[in-house]
Amino acid sequence: MPLIQTHSLTHGPIQNLSFTWPPGVSWICGAEGSGKTTLLRLLAGNAQPTSGKVVLPEDGVFWVDLQDAAHDNSTVQACWDALRTHWPNWNDALLQDLAHALDMNPHREKRLDMLSTGSRRKVMVLAGLASGAAVTLLDQPFAALDWVSVRLIKEFLQEAAEHPSRAWIVADYEAPHDLPLASVLNLA
Repeated sequence: MPLIQTHSLTHGPIQNLSFTWPPGVSWICGAEGSGKTTLLRLLAGNAQPTSGKVVLPEDGVFWVDLQDAAHDNSTVQACWDALRTHWPNWNDALLQDLAHALDMNPHREKRLDMLSTGSRRKVMVLAGLASGAAVTLLDQPFAALDWVSVRLIKEFLQEAAEHPSRAWIVADYEAPHDLPLASVLNLA
């Protein structure tokens, strides 16, 4: 059963895309400028297609772009607290475990503009993994991260790959060879 679909979707570099994402972990890959982030924004409903449509699950799609300067004055904890209110299946225990494992606890009261690029990315990724959303969208979750953090996130995605009713859609340059993927969409 597909969790999210596009029908003849067109917007910017995305042209006439019809695709279905099943439960598990899926990858959207392609070169710089191929439309990976544009597609995630369309799937999240943050951008409107020029034509075609996106069919979303009733439970919603998790997407947040904390790279925007509008978030600079928020603390890590404030970001997580604000996001928690929107996601009824938010998993606090998972967030706590991941925050500890990824060494984010010392940063909880720091503003986002005080964080390194990698730590700022961890805030977004941890929120997505803890959201409990039917569909979670992650844009380049490994960029600027140390290898320990990459390994831990991949371990989570390894387990998520078997989930029967949730989907994680990751956009990055290449699909990994060490994760079982439900689907791969290559944007040429």
